[in-house]
Amino acid sequence: MIKHEGVHTMVRQSHRQRVLQALREHGPQSRSELGARTRLSRTTVSEIVAELLQEGAIVAAPTGPTGPGAGSGRPPARLALDPASAQFLGVDLGHRRARVAVADASHDIIASGSTEYGVHVPWPERLQATLDLIDRVSAETGVHFHALQGIGIGVAGPFSTREPVAVAGTATTGAEVTALAVDAFSARYGAPVVADNNTRYAALAEAIYAGDENVQDLLYLRLSDGIGGGIIVGGRLVVGSAGFAGELGHISASDSDALCRCGKRGCLETVASVPAILAECRRRGVPASTVEDIRAAVLRSDPVVDAVLRDAGAAVGRVLGASAIALNPAEIVVGGEIARIAPALLDQARVSLAYDLSSVPGGLPTIRAARLSDDDGALGAIAAIFHSSPLLDTYPALPAPHHPVRTAS
Repeated sequence: MIKHEGVHTMVRQSHRQRVLQALREHGPQSRSELGARTRLSRTTVSEIVAELLQEGAIVAAPTGPTGPGAGSGRPPARLALDPASAQFLGVDLGHRRARVAVADASHDIIASGSTEYGVHVPWPERLQATLDLIDRVSAETGVHFHALQGIGIGVAGPFSTREPVAVAGTATTGAEVTALAVDAFSARYGAPVVADNNTRYAALAEAIYAGDENVQDLLYLRLSDGIGGGIIVGGRLVVGSAGFAGELGHISASDSDALCRCGKRGCLETVASVPAILAECRRRGVPASTVEDIRAAVLRSDPVVDAVLRDAGAAVGRVLGASAIALNPAEIVVGGEIARIAPALLDQARVSLAYDLSSVPGGLPTIRAARLSDDDGALGAIAAIFHSSPLLDTYPALPAPHHPVRTAS
């Protein structure tokens, strides 16, 4: 049973959203106009407006006569969204790069940025680099962070939903990094923080921001330095009993003796991760040390690289096929730069998937490359803030930003 305080909080949040939505759709308005549009009482509107003004989410707009018949008395104060006020912050802490995205009170994305760090840099230094990035975004775009209402943090690597751990030394696991990140951001901004695996957040972003409609059942796979995934069922991001749902990279996909970092052999990560694809290209005589080398080989139609990509795609398709039989998604999304530059990999994955699902009635799920790129985990982290409240579990697809997104250089 929901406690009275919880119901009050949910109702209050609903009223806030109605006021913010009215300001977003109709521009500056007086308190009486807000009351008429939201059908809230004068007292409720006044209380919510006072909160929003104190938080910095809205500002007093310039007032003046509104027409030839305007009287000589002082016009009522008009209120508007503050376009420079960051209300929600999404952070994607990857192995090599941090990305941030910023949303205002109406949930529009108003700024973003990224910074790189070495894969061997200790996590406390990576977190400091991320905080420095946020300062740079603020300085270069004019967005301020005085009124943050929520922070979402996506962390690379397996993520555990068990109790956060105290970190005495160097953080290595997803839980340890999460504990450091939550402490650092909570201490600096004093705002509520939600955290999860960054690949799961990327799945949420693809479902909400990138789809033609709000996809309710989606399977996401990201091919990068490692391989991770995300599962959305019935519009909800699946976490699992211990936080490991979506770890598709550690499903057996090959008979090879290649040792995976998880300790098993033949995992999908040993075949289709970027390092595995590069290593296989070199083993077959093609010098390749970066994704750009793969891109160049694809453009010149190198038959060896094409074969490597198709082998990787076949393994991806087998894992996706087994997962799709169990989950029955409407859409499958393959993310990571390699998926965007190597269509042969995705083509072969479709072939393998079609074979594995040939006996399943109802047709094949749509399979496509991810439409989002650098900011996908950060955007998903923002979406997770909205979904973290029971009130917002069924929050509709977020609107595309109608303000220009300011990006830090």
